[in-house]
Amino acid sequence: MSALIWHMAWMKYAVLTLILSSASISTAQEAVMPDYELALDAVQDGEILPLADILAELNKTHPGEVVEVELEYDFGRRVYEIELITPEGLLIEVDLDAATGKILEVEEDD
Repeated sequence: MSALIWHMAWMKYAVLTLILSSASISTAQEAVMPDYELALDAVQDGEILPLADILAELNKTHPGEVVEVELEYDFGRRVYEIELITPEGLLIEVDLDAATGKILEVEEDD
């Protein structure tokens, strides 16, 4: 299976397990919505790009094996934080604006 096809299949699974760090404010009467539903709603409402689109574009500039994906809320915007292992064996984290797909930061992890 090619890397892109694998990433696309993995993305479908990953979107269900995304971690949103933005807190949901609720009262005792309200049910707290699971993180994957918050992410799905944001995609359906056009607030963020689907993870499949993000991973396809990221693979063009930063190929590698994705090992972790998080959807965070930083500096007033949603950010995909994607950790991957490069073909050279480096572990890097790429932060992307979830609404535009623009790369915000790339850092090498230890």
